[in-house]
Parts: sequence; structure tokens; C-alpha cells
Amino acid sequence: MKDLIYFIRKMHGIAGFKLYLNLCMILVISILDGIGIYLIVPLLGVIGLLQMDVSGVPLVSTLMNFAESWSLQLNLPMVLAFYIAMVGGQAFLQRSQNLLNASILQRFIRKLRMETYQGLLHAKWEFFLRHRKSDFNHIMMNEVGRVNQGTYLCLQIISSFVFTLIQIGLALWLAPMLTLIVLMSGGVIALFGRRFIRRSKRIGEQTTELSKYYFAGISEHFSGIKDIKSNRLEPSHMGWFDRLTRRMEHNFIQFNKINSLSQMIYRLSSVLLVAGFVYLALGVLHTPAEQLLMIVLIFSRLWPRFISIQSSTEQLVSNLPAFRAMRELQAEYEADRELAGSIEMKKGEVLHLKQGITCSDVNYRYNSSSPIYALRDINLFIPVNRMTAIVGKSGAGKSTLIDLLMGLIQPENGEVLVDGLSIQDEHRLLSLRGSIGYVAQDPFLFNESIRDNLKLAAPEASDDELWEALRFSASDEFVHRLPQGLDTVIGDRGIRLSGGERQRIVLARAILKRPSILVLDEATSSLDSENEQRIQEALEQLKGSMTIIVIAHRLSTIRHADQVIVMDQGRVIQQGGYQQLSQDHKGTFRQLLSYQTGTQM
Repeated sequence: MKDLIYFIRKMHGIAGFKLYLNLCMILVISILDGIGIYLIVPLLGVIGLLQMDVSGVPLVSTLMNFAESWSLQLNLPMVLAFYIAMVGGQAFLQRSQNLLNASILQRFIRKLRMETYQGLLHAKWEFFLRHRKSDFNHIMMNEVGRVNQGTYLCLQIISSFVFTLIQIGLALWLAPMLTLIVLMSGGVIALFGRRFIRRSKRIGEQTTELSKYYFAGISEHFSGIKDIKSNRLEPSHMGWFDRLTRRMEHNFIQFNKINSLSQMIYRLSSVLLVAGFVYLALGVLHTPAEQLLMIVLIFSRLWPRFISIQSSTEQLVSNLPAFRAMRELQAEYEADRELAGSIEMKKGEVLHLKQGITCSDVNYRYNSSSPIYALRDINLFIPVNRMTAIVGKSGAGKSTLIDLLMGLIQPENGEVLVDGLSIQDEHRLLSLRGSIGYVAQDPFLFNESIRDNLKLAAPEASDDELWEALRFSASDEFVHRLPQGLDTVIGDRGIRLSGGERQRIVLARAILKRPSILVLDEATSSLDSENEQRIQEALEQLKGSMTIIVIAHRLSTIRHADQVIVMDQGRVIQQGGYQQLSQDHKGTFRQLLSYQTGTQM
């Protein structure tokens, strides 16, 4: 419950006065509803339509004296008009309260979504390495919705509780003894209903796990849809999906069984209570018929509220795991909050290298409890406005080193210096990020037009600047051939383009940013020989104007590199020029070249 209380407090902080106004409106609506039902029967007795003595009925006698003092003759139209005015006023207030309630909830959920999204974006890179991206989709799409539903149910329970208290107050006013007997019976049933609440909570926890598993599986399957179809794996995936959806179906049905059983018990008990209540009132306590009629009328409206509170409570506790999941995620990304995440970067605040980037005695491992280091004893220097190539076998630590140079991860030992100053300083780290143009091996594109994807890096760029960047990346020709040119929508992750075309668009986007440091992580791996040559020529033109760092398996890409760094098992084992390392017959670089004999030698 502490997670629920946390979010209720958060909602209070967001809504403020509106939340109190909402509660006041609930109170007034409940009073009007209770009084309306309470007065209609006695007033019908006043005008003679019902045979009952109303002189001793509280409030009705006061209204009769008020009417006599003003010489008003009560009749059926006046009684009905009074009732219509009261119920109509209640309906108007109910509409206003519903709108206010919706406004409070939607503002709360919007703030929650924004806080969660911002917290995720500002988390350290290691945080994302520990999670599947489907976990974030699950939280943002499913658990936030369940938190929204749970918060709504909490407000609904408060509303029902206030209404119930007022109805009970009226009943106590009319017949204290009978009311206490009914309340004691209701309390016994409520204690019995606790078992349903506990079972609902357990089912809610299962719902969270199944939903998380569902999101993860769907995300992974559709990310690998090409492999699934190419290898005819549809039957095995359909089997997985069928088993999972059956478990989800069973989970849903179990909750509905619990909910419907508790409601049935409440309804059956209400029938028994009313029967026993009437017998006790007439046969034992000899309660006047008109008073008994009023109490039965009140409790006939009150008991459904008991059922509603029980049902809403069961649904609320089934959503409590979502509140806990949200709080756990918040605590985790707050603990892993990146220093740079707390500072807004000023526009144009980029780093202009003067000397270069230095790694001094750097060690790094992804898991501090593991004896395996991803990087060990790294000492190197990336000179400014030169091209540095990083090569090595798969798993040698090249991408980890790139992450370190870009400040995505921080060394366990040693330090990374930019122009002799540590990048652990949050201002300098932000400036470094602002100066980098990064092109990944797996191109990242949105399901938008080419223009929209390019303008992510430079929103104010003109069409001439867009075409200039496309020419640099050897993309201009194929973009001209597309049906809508720059305005062609390229599909999810750019699926309507070839792998090489996607990489060239991402390279154009990086260049459009006009970075002082260009990082290419296997950025030419999907290019044909002709376009690779064009990219090499373009990189040659950039040499001297920006610092270029390239990870390459295809060693023809780095023939003109000023420095080659060879890595193996997280260590730097060779450094030097391309020609120098290629002539070292015992070196690892020479062995890598020999694997590509015929294209490199």
C-alpha cells in the first residue's frame, strides 16, 4: 500500500486545490442524493398520496412548519418540482465533478508519463544494458495505464465511502438500533471479503509478470520477423504465443471468478439481511411502518455501494503490482541517473577539441562482481583533427572503448581526459556529447520521411543543407529517385530502404549536425565498393577539420587512417600507422589483413 500512498501524494502535489474541490463536490452530491431519497416518500405522505404519519419524521416536520409560515399549500406538483430540482442539481454537480475528476487524473498521468520518460532518457548507459527495451515499452504502455486505472479506482472508492457514510448517518438518525444491527452484519461480511482481496492481489502480480513476458516476446519476435519467415519458424512462435495467451486468458478468468463470487455473496447476504431486518423491525422492535419503509429504501441504495466498494477494492489491489513496478523503475533510474541529466544543455554549447582525447590506465567491466574486464590497462591518445581507426576481432572491446570515449560509460579505474580535463565533469560531458556525430552499425531511423529523420540532428537546416549532407554520404542519387524525394516515408526503422541506404542516411544526419568529432561504428559495412570509395573520399576531405574515429572490420576503409589501434580481449596490443602495422608479420593486424587477402594486399 505504501506505493499507492506515494502516488496519491504525488497526485495531491500535482492537483492541489482541485483535489480538495473534487472531494467537496463528492460530499455535496452524496448529501443531495441521500436527502432526495429520504424526503420523497414522507412528502408524498404529507400530500396524502401515502397513508403514513410524517409528523415525527426528522426534517420533514421542519419543512412542513416552514411551508405553513409562508402559507404554502403543498401539493403533488410542488413536491415533484422540489424533487426534480434537487435531483437535477445533483446531476449538474455530478457532471462537473466527473469532468474535474477526469482532468485531475489525466494531468496526473501525463506528468507521470513525462517524469518516467525523462528519467529513462537521463539514466546512464549501463542502466539500458541491464534491461530489455521491451521492459520500458511494458512500463510506458501497460503499467502506466494500470496505475491510471488504480488511481481512478482509489478516487471511486473514496467517493463511494463518503456516500456510504452519509447514508449510514441518515439511517442512524432514523433508527439507531436497526442500523447498528445491519452495520454489524455488514462488518462480518466485509471481514469475510478480505480473502477475495488477498487472492486478487496475487492474481494482479501474475498479471504483471505475464504482461511483461508478453511485451518482451512480441517485441523480440517482430524485430526478428525476417529470420522467422526465412527459416519457416512460424509454427514454433505460434505455439509460444498460444501457450502465453492461454495463461493470460486463465489469469483474467480467475480474477473475474473471484470478483463475481464476492459480488454474488454480497447480493445473497443483502437479501437475507433485508428479510431478517424486516422481521426484527416488525416482529421484535415494533418499528413504525413509515420509519421502516424509509430505512429499507435507504439501505436498498446503500447495499449496492458496499458491493461496489468491495469490487473496486479487489480491482485496486490487483493493480497494486503496477504501482510497485513503477516505483521500482523510478528508484532504479534515479540511482543510475547520469550527472548530465540534471542540467539543461545550452544551444550551441559544443566542445571544440584543441589537443585530443586521452585514456590513462583505464579499466572497465560491466559487472563489478565479475572477474572479467571488458577493457583492461587502456592507454591511448586520439589526436585532434586526425583519423583514428580501431580494429580487432569480434568481442575485442572496440565498441566498449567507443562508449568510453563518448562518455556513455565511466571507467572503473583510470580516467578519460579531453584536452587534459576529465569528462566526469557534467558540463564537459554534455559539451562532449554535443560535439559528437555518431553513426552506429545498426542504423536508427524513425517511421517518418527522410526529411524528418535528417532534421532530428538540425531542425533549422534548409533543403540545400540537407542535400549537401546527402551528397557527402553518397545518398543524393537514390533519394532523388524516390517517389517523394526528401518527403518519402521510409517505414519502421527504415525498412523500405536497403541496409546500405539506411547507413548512408544516418551518416548524412551525423554530418548535418556539423560535429567536431565523427564516430563511425562499422558505418560502411553495408556499402558496396563504389559507395564505400565515395565515403572514403568524403572522409579524406574532412580530415584536418574534425576528429574522426572509425571502428572497422573491412580494413580497406581505414587505409588512410593516421593511427590504427588494434585490440584483443579488452587490451590495446598494437598502435601505429596502417603501413607500419601491415609490415609487422608477427602482429595481429597483419593476421587480420591476411584474412582479407585479395582485397587488401
